[in-house]
Amino acid sequence: MANKKLLKRLKVKRRVRKKVFGTAEMPRMSVFRSNREIYVQLIDDINGATILSASSRDGEAKSGSESKSDVAAQVGKKLAEKATANGIEKVVFDRNGYLYHGRVKSLAEGAREGGLKF
Repeated sequence: MANKKLLKRLKVKRRVRKKVFGTAEMPRMSVFRSNREIYVQLIDDINGATILSASSRDGEAKSGSESKSDVAAQVGKKLAEKATANGIEKVVFDRNGYLYHGRVKSLAEGAREGGLKF
């Protein structure tokens, strides 16, 4: 069962990545969601380099009583702060095959609250 889910997500990921492309001025904001953590990167696809990253493992994002969606929103805000400090205002959102729902949606809304446009 889990294998079918993974294959379906990868199929959606390939379809989305045909259209979503990041540059140095407007990087791709890629999300990875595991069962416990959430990770996000700003990627320049022309140079094949990660510009910035943030995750729920970075200490200050976690506190024991918060839900995973609340932690994801904090990670989005933290990434937005880092991006604006580096002069990045616009990004292309890559949900990486995940549905725009739950933690992925919370992360995106947190990044928007932090000042990123996509």
